[in-house]
Amino acid sequence: MQLIINGKARDFPTTFSVAELLNQLGLTCGRVVVELNRNILAADHHSTTPLKNGDSLELIQFVGGG
Repeated sequence: MQLIINGKARDFPTTFSVAELLNQLGLTCGRVVVELNRNILAADHHSTTPLKNGDSLELIQFVGGG
């Protein structure tokens, strides 16, 4: 399965949910905004939203600092 993540094509061996993708990428669900195919995806839908071949995602991670 191929996904476009932040403008770059990436291949994955299987299908999975948005939450599983974030876990594979080492990202914390609560600290990431996910745009899936040009629509913001609410965090409570990450685990129930399956990804399909060709989906496009923009992942924006919040970083704290001072």
